[in-house]
Amino acid sequence: MRVLIVEDELKMASLLRRGLVEEGHAADVAPSGEDALWMAQAHPYEAIVLDVMLPGLNGFETCRQLRNAGVWAPVLMLTARDGVDDRVAGLDVGADDYLTKPFSFAELLARLMRRPGQVLSRLQLLEHAWDFAYENRSNVIDVYVRYIREKVDRPFATESIETVRGVGYRLREDDAE
Repeated sequence: MRVLIVEDELKMASLLRRGLVEEGHAADVAPSGEDALWMAQAHPYEAIVLDVMLPGLNGFETCRQLRNAGVWAPVLMLTARDGVDDRVAGLDVGADDYLTKPFSFAELLARLMRRPGQVLSRLQLLEHAWDFAYENRSNVIDVYVRYIREKVDRPFATESIETVRGVGYRLREDDAE
């Protein structure tokens, strides 16, 4: 999963990025709302972690402009502002969730959305698992899907990854088995 972290405090941004990368996600950092707007329109992100108190364009206005620009990636507001009015304002401008600082990193991970049943093409998987400098000219995605099936599916007699011929792969929904 590729995540955009919008955070102006360098230490917090690097801690979030490092934690997400250690969990196997790709993470980019935008230090301002203005940077987040162009980054989110230039690259598809599966989730956006957005601080509210940013210099210049604050998080509420950034979220509003992202939605107006057609960016529909799930937005998690992450902020020290914990009042009910703040949470309502964040949700009203289009945020999907709101988490206050200090927070548990485990809770942050639990709130990033998953999409069982959605078909992902080999190119989508490649773009979100490797950096943008990697050029695919092989069957590396197919090989890694086979590795995952060997480690996750076969020992438990399950089929969690489904091949959609000519399109890509998807995780089966719980009730699809």
